[in-house]
Amino acid sequence: MRRRVNVRGIIVSDQGEIFCQQLTTNDGKGRNFWCTPGGGLKSGESLLDGLRREMIEETGVEPEISKLLFIQQFAESGEQSAHGPNEQLEFFFLITNWQDYQHIDLEQTSHGVKEVAKCGFVDPKTTRILPSYLTENDLDWLMNKSADVQIISEL
Repeated sequence: MRRRVNVRGIIVSDQGEIFCQQLTTNDGKGRNFWCTPGGGLKSGESLLDGLRREMIEETGVEPEISKLLFIQQFAESGEQSAHGPNEQLEFFFLITNWQDYQHIDLEQTSHGVKEVAKCGFVDPKTTRILPSYLTENDLDWLMNKSADVQIISEL
């Protein structure tokens, strides 16, 4: 099994909406789900440096990174390597400067137009967001809790 390490930013507005992206498919259309901004780490890159780089590439906005909210681990469905399904390990961090993400111009980003079909704040109660953990749990509790970081393993 091959492991890919990803970092993602969780940006929540004062209305409880989450900033998400609908990534493009190979034919340039939007996928049937939304996700939070971020992506894979480069070799030797730290979690925070990778998150900062990915978010600037996709949104053009430098994130104010706060605490680690949760970690997700899962086997990727679909295409498999010779060693079986690929494992994804994702670290989700709270981003506190949500106001800076209200008006994103994908044309002004280095990767946005190529990778992102649409982006903006969406209602987690009415929008299909992955991981589903974001729509199944109380975001306010998640952001304000002082308990241990949640680890969701679907292996």
